[in-house]
Amino acid sequence: MEHSKPQDLAILVQKKLKLTKGNLPTPQLSVLEDLFTCLFYTSMCKEESDLIRVTVTIIDPENPDPNPPKKIVSERWSFVRFEKPIPMNTKSLAKLSKAADPSSSSLAAYHDEKGNLYVWGMIDQAMHYQNFLNYESDTNSEQPGLFQVSINDIGTLEVLFDYELLATLKQNVLVKRYLDVLTIGPISKILRKNAEFLKSTLRQYIEEAHPDETYADWEDFLDNLWIQTFSRLLLKIQNYHHGGAILIADDSADLDVKYRIHYDRLTLAMVSHAKASIDNFVSDRTIVSDMKAGKKAVSRSLYLKELGSYYIKTGTADEIKGAISFIASQTCVDGVVLFDRRLVTNGFGAVLRAKKMPRKIHLSSTATATAKSLTPHDPKHYGTRHRSMIAYCWNHPTALGLVISQDGDIRVFSKVEDKLIMWENIKTQQFLSNNRSRRKIGE
Repeated sequence: MEHSKPQDLAILVQKKLKLTKGNLPTPQLSVLEDLFTCLFYTSMCKEESDLIRVTVTIIDPENPDPNPPKKIVSERWSFVRFEKPIPMNTKSLAKLSKAADPSSSSLAAYHDEKGNLYVWGMIDQAMHYQNFLNYESDTNSEQPGLFQVSINDIGTLEVLFDYELLATLKQNVLVKRYLDVLTIGPISKILRKNAEFLKSTLRQYIEEAHPDETYADWEDFLDNLWIQTFSRLLLKIQNYHHGGAILIADDSADLDVKYRIHYDRLTLAMVSHAKASIDNFVSDRTIVSDMKAGKKAVSRSLYLKELGSYYIKTGTADEIKGAISFIASQTCVDGVVLFDRRLVTNGFGAVLRAKKMPRKIHLSSTATATAKSLTPHDPKHYGTRHRSMIAYCWNHPTALGLVISQDGDIRVFSKVEDKLIMWENIKTQQFLSNNRSRRKIGE
C-alpha cells in the first residue's frame, strides 16, 4: 500500500488487536496513532551520531503478565521498572535507545487514562526471541505485552504479534505480506534442487550407518537445513546495512571475478551437521525406547554415542554459523559473491558483464509467480546493481540472482520460461502465525 502513513498502520494494528487480544484492553485508535507517529519521527533522529534502532513493547504495568504458562523456563522474559515513568517522545526514545539494544531488550510502554504514552520500564531476554527468528535457535517462548514495534531504519517501523510479522511501514509504503519464495514456488524449487548434493550424500550415509532408518523421513529436514542456512546468510548480509549481491551460477561466463577463492566449508559443515543430527536422534530414541521397555540402565556404548553425536551436532552448528559470517562479510566489497549450486563460494567482488537487457521484467506479487500475479516493469527504472543482475539472469536462464539493498530490502531474479521475474519483500526470518506459535510453545 503506497502513500501510507503511521495512521494507516494504527488502523491495521487495532483491527488485529480486536481479533487476537479480545480478552485484554485494546488501546484507542488515537493512542496507536500517537505511538506510531512518535516512533516514525524518532526513526529520523540520531543519538551520538548513530541511527535509532529500538523495540517498544506495549504492555500494561498494572497487569504485565496476565496469562503466565504453567512451566516457567529459565530464559523467559522479565521486566524491570523505572523509578518514575518517562513521557514518551522523540527525545526520550532517542536517549533510551542507547540502553536498549533490540537484540537484547525492549522498552516497556503504555498509556494513561488520558491516552498519554509513557515508558515505564525495560524487558530483558530478547536475544532468545531474535535467535529464534533468525534460525539460530529451535526453541521459542511466549512474548510479553500486546505487541512489539521496532524502529529498523529511517522511516521504517515493524510490528510483530508474538512471532507473527503483521506489517512494516517503509517511509510511505505499508507492506502487509512478505513473500515466502524460499519455501514456495520457482525459487524454492531451484534451492531444493541445489540441495541434491546434501541429500544424496545423506541418503548414502543413512543406508550405511542407519539401515533401519527411512531416508524419506529425513528429506524435509535436509531441505529445511539447506534453505534455513541460505536464509541465515541473507539475514547476516542484511545486518551489515552495506548492500550486496549473490549469484548462484553454473559457470564464470560473463563474469569478471576480482577475488577468486574456493570455500566449501559451509556445504561440508551442513553435511557433518546433518549426519550428527541423525546420529543423535537415533541414539536418543533408542535410549528412550529402552527405558520404556523397562531397562534400568543405558549401555556405555549407547551413552557415548548419544553424548558424542550431541557434541558434534553442537560443534557443527557453530561451524555453520562461522562459515555464514565469513561469507556474508565478503558482500561488503563492491561486486557480487559467486556461488555454485552446492553453495561453494568461488569468488567475490565479481562484476557482471552481460549486456543484453530484456525489454521488460515482471514483478511477482506471489511466491508462485502465477500469470495473474505478474506486473510488467521497465528495467531501466532500477539502479546499476539491479540492472546488471537483470541482464545476467536474462542471458543465463539457470542463474539465480539476489540483490540486497543498504536498507535491507532483498530482490530475487530468475528467468522463468520466457520472462525475467523479480520478487521483492522477501521473507527471511522464521515468522509464525499466532496459532502456530502458541502450538509450538505448548509442545
